[in-house]
Amino acid sequence: MVQTRSGAPLAARAWATQGAFERVHGWLGRASAGPGEGLLISPCASLHTFGMRFPLDAAFLDRGGRVLKVALSVPPGRLVWGPPRGLLRPWSVRALELPAGTLASAGVGPGTELVFLPRAPQGPA
Repeated sequence: MVQTRSGAPLAARAWATQGAFERVHGWLGRASAGPGEGLLISPCASLHTFGMRFPLDAAFLDRGGRVLKVALSVPPGRLVWGPPRGLLRPWSVRALELPAGTLASAGVGPGTELVFLPRAPQGPA
């Protein structure tokens, strides 16, 4: 689960990429990102929507989960760079991709702190 430090939910079901193939592949092959879904890409200094069928929101984050830059409703076929690297500014080490409109509706912008919570264990059905 991903939420803002103030408790605004962003993704109930988020997963982190495991390896280079998943970082490049991301949402490819999917018709849409469902409500409450998210993809955490790490490491990530830029992202693309080439071959995608839907727009998405992206938040570039530092190591502590602070938002450095947002890209709202990025349409298919685009390349988005994270914030510029520099000595006085920490570089983007990961990006959180969400369905388009998620970041704006939660009021997320640069400086917002995100919290990544582990999934609650599933008990017997």
